[in-house]
Amino acid sequence: MAALAEVGSAGHFRELLQQRGKSLVVVHFWAPWAPQCIQMNDVMAELAKEHSQVTFVKLEAEAVPEVSEKYEISSVPTFLFFKNSQKIDRLDGAHAPELTKKVQRHASSSTISADPNDNAKEDLNVRLKKLTNAAPCMVFIKGSPQEPCCGFSRQMVEILNKHNIMFSSFDIFSDEEVRQGLKTYSNWPTYPQLYVAGELIGGLDIVKELEASGELDTICPKAHKLEDKLKVLTNKASVMLFMKGNKQMAKCGFSKQIIEILNSTGVDYETFDIFEDEEVRQGLKTYSNWPTYPQLYVKGELVGGLDIVKELKENGELLSILKGEN
Repeated sequence: MAALAEVGSAGHFRELLQQRGKSLVVVHFWAPWAPQCIQMNDVMAELAKEHSQVTFVKLEAEAVPEVSEKYEISSVPTFLFFKNSQKIDRLDGAHAPELTKKVQRHASSSTISADPNDNAKEDLNVRLKKLTNAAPCMVFIKGSPQEPCCGFSRQMVEILNKHNIMFSSFDIFSDEEVRQGLKTYSNWPTYPQLYVAGELIGGLDIVKELEASGELDTICPKAHKLEDKLKVLTNKASVMLFMKGNKQMAKCGFSKQIIEILNSTGVDYETFDIFEDEEVRQGLKTYSNWPTYPQLYVKGELVGGLDIVKELKENGELLSILKGEN
């Protein structure tokens, strides 16, 4: 079979998965009217040249609706990864670097070990343990706290916010491996899921019961301590920058740009490297209701990220804000 195939029916799709057995199959759900899909088809063709042992498949999502519905394809491009006729991973959107990484990872895992599934499960469990312990209070939801993608996730976020519980979140739509693996890891089949100190508390119904009994506030005490920690950190200096890296060595382009802008003002400021503390890195997003880094604070108040700082500089307002005059 050619390394790059096109599927036009559900029957053909099933046959292809069965024929390929343990080999990796990468399926691109695409649409001819979407330019980003055309671009990703070209990327896939290049990957097919590099990975002859992998089968790459183009499947027009609207032309084979029964397959698209089965795998909950709601947008294009979407990529699904299969082994032994079982879906093992998913990637939504036109992200060529991420597609390349996933292909390399799954293709190599087919040949490294005689029993790759055991290794994969062990690696996933290590990752899930890190995620559930990423903050004292972690909630796995559909979407983000700012934009929940289902009613249950929205209710969970509302309850946690109502009780002033500081929490970090993980969008299960962003990683299919985590979405499926956490169900087994926690022995809990649905979302949202709330964890405290790495231990599963439960889903929405359990959280509602804990709220009704008054136990919710006592179960999440560490979350309140994190808020105090963040308040101290954001007020550590008159001007505080939370960034990837530090003044001497920025670890991303956005952090480098904001450092250059701040240095040009001559104002003294302190930095905090978010890579050094995962709890702060995740918690500050909720504390400030600002999802990205870098974040600039003046006298404990959030000014914003790089785009805001650029606008303030262009408007001539930045220096007065940094000095606390505005």
